[in-house]
Amino acid sequence: MTGWAKAQGVEGSIVTFLGDPRSELTKALGLVLDHPGPMGVLGNNRCKRFSMLIEDSIIKTINVAATESDPAGDNDPSVTLAEKMLGDL
Repeated sequence: MTGWAKAQGVEGSIVTFLGDPRSELTKALGLVLDHPGPMGVLGNNRCKRFSMLIEDSIIKTINVAATESDPAGDNDPSVTLAEKMLGDL
């Protein structure tokens, strides 16, 4: 995750990248991407595209890009991007 943060230019900033290799958080949040369309290409279950604002260990907002017609959130990820998160602040 450190390499990804560095590549995105946010290493050492207020943005934190976290891994979930066993999907524990993904499952707890109900964000498992298990739709047969994307899973037919990706294989294993993945996490839906999302962003989350957490303050003092409390989830303030969670933004999920998935829709019924776009379960992976690829067509319009705008609700998970920085501009939306800045608005959530």
